[in-house]
Amino acid sequence: MDIRAIFMGLAFALMWSSAFTSARIIVADAPPLYSLALRFFISGLIGVAIAKALGQNWRLTRGQWKAVLVFGICQNALYLGLNFVAMQWIEASLAAIIASTMPLMVAFAGWALFGDRLRPMTALGLLAGVVGVALIMGVRMSGGVDLVGVALCFIGAAALTVATLAVRQASAGGNLMMIVGLQMFVGSFVLFACALFLESPSFTPSLRLAAAFSYTVLVPGLLATWVWFALVGRVGAVKAATFHFLNPFFGVAVAAVLLGEALGWLDILGVVIITIGILAVQLSKTQPKQLPTRI
Repeated sequence: MDIRAIFMGLAFALMWSSAFTSARIIVADAPPLYSLALRFFISGLIGVAIAKALGQNWRLTRGQWKAVLVFGICQNALYLGLNFVAMQWIEASLAAIIASTMPLMVAFAGWALFGDRLRPMTALGLLAGVVGVALIMGVRMSGGVDLVGVALCFIGAAALTVATLAVRQASAGGNLMMIVGLQMFVGSFVLFACALFLESPSFTPSLRLAAAFSYTVLVPGLLATWVWFALVGRVGAVKAATFHFLNPFFGVAVAAVLLGEALGWLDILGVVIITIGILAVQLSKTQPKQLPTRI
């Protein structure tokens, strides 16, 4: 992995993690599904316009169209939609921690559903992740955390797991920015349809809301998605996913600095344990296979 890829991974992790804090600000003054649908529509317009300016088109491969639909529905509509709704009731730091368990879910699904053999480091990483999540959930439940919000975040993380698998098909064949823009439109359409039945479009205008919304559209929404696709295309899905181990730390840190969310020492310990677990799972995937020794 070269220096450019490392900086891309660090930038993605920071931008991706900061989205929870900006989302928490948005849902305090605006309906979550309408806000997210509008965000994706604007991001889609910008993404497609940039793609056309770069000479790209929407003549995508079959695998790319599939990735556009799956990524748009699973990440944008389900994962982010459920997290936006949940953050009406839970803190941004908790939502970020739950979402960061996605690499652990991928490893567990590979073992439980597809019969992948677990390496010792992978098994230890999964165990560490479970311990870290249980530690944080125990602390939060004793403090009266909203269980519906927690459940929505876990369902969203599972949807993100599916979306991540679709990225592999999107990273080849060119038209990268066009793919980014089109999957934004998919998420916008699904969320707008849901919002018509579930929400009222009323909101409380403020400079804080405008700043958070603009940041969410341009940085986590558009720039982070493009960086992620580019990073996967540069180093592959497995190595790119290694940077997810930074998300618990960045998510908690940004929420603490900008929102003043309090963190106890057990929360910090849980974040550290989850981070180590995610790193162990990802590093176990990159270990080279040993060749048999000739006698």
